[in-house]
Amino acid sequence: MADLSQFDPNSVGLLSNNVFGLPFSEEEARLVLLPVPWEVTVSYSNGTARGPERIFRASLQVDLFDADVKDGWKQGFFMREPDKHLLLRSDYLRKEAELYLKFLTEGGDISENEFLKKTLVDVNNGTRAMNEWVYNQTRALLEKGKLVGLVGGDHSTPLGFFKAIGEHKGDFGILQIDAHCDLRDGYEGFHYSHASIMYNALAEVPQLKKLVQVGIRDYCEEEVDYINNSEGRVVTFFDQKIKERQFEGETWKEICDSIVATLPQQVYISFDIDGLDPKLCPHTGTPVAGGFEAEQIYFLFKRVLASGRQLIGFDLNEVSASHDDWDANVGARVLFKLCNLLVSANS
Repeated sequence: MADLSQFDPNSVGLLSNNVFGLPFSEEEARLVLLPVPWEVTVSYSNGTARGPERIFRASLQVDLFDADVKDGWKQGFFMREPDKHLLLRSDYLRKEAELYLKFLTEGGDISENEFLKKTLVDVNNGTRAMNEWVYNQTRALLEKGKLVGLVGGDHSTPLGFFKAIGEHKGDFGILQIDAHCDLRDGYEGFHYSHASIMYNALAEVPQLKKLVQVGIRDYCEEEVDYINNSEGRVVTFFDQKIKERQFEGETWKEICDSIVATLPQQVYISFDIDGLDPKLCPHTGTPVAGGFEAEQIYFLFKRVLASGRQLIGFDLNEVSASHDDWDANVGARVLFKLCNLLVSANS
């Protein structure tokens, strides 16, 4: 472990230290954060590829006292530097994807455009390579005995992590906080689209036994049909229905416990920041009116742990590198909470 005798947790976060201003190396840290600077298939606004570096910068302003998990940080959190080659590849393929999407939204026929047909192949190959990279990185960390959190990037980024943690931990369920179902099959022609992450996870990760979605409020008929035909493998708590239950007198605790009851023993949290009220993430890729306060979601996570279920990993994604750093500021605090909960659940 790191020597903390000279470290003052009440002082300013030092740039010379790591995430949250903590003085841990990767070897010393119990939890390692893997940034994935990738946003090739985003459908609306850019900015999430540089989310991890902005979150890192904002994390230096986060106070280290968490009333729910006292001294969780002492177990060691470490965030790797974003891979520059991955970021450059994302930037390059994003420009190609933008031309493709512009042509598509203008009613163009891709089958008649040889250049854009090649673009589609390039993007699908690039996202496949990104998935393999994430799988290899997270598998190696898990094999070393590290707890792992992934920081995106867009929501396409954690598929490789799902595969690695399934192989490492066995059967599990995903608790997805999100405004969107992400259950589209090859959205816009991109097989590994951010809008297809959960469709692909359910198709490609045999250990994923249950997907529980919370806060969904922007979805299509295809996704509703998928949920209804999933034979209970997908359980969706739509934002509208949650709000109506509250309007009719149910407490948030009662609603949370009904959500928790649908989860299996091992739980992975996939947190798309747009599950929150967009006042907390105005520059995220696809913001949607509605959603939650951060404290509501923290309470849900506490109820998961209070039930005796095991938290095995998490991802945080769709945090944008906006001009005023507000999104990153919120993202850094959400990340700190997720880190503390993961180490406390595995103490």
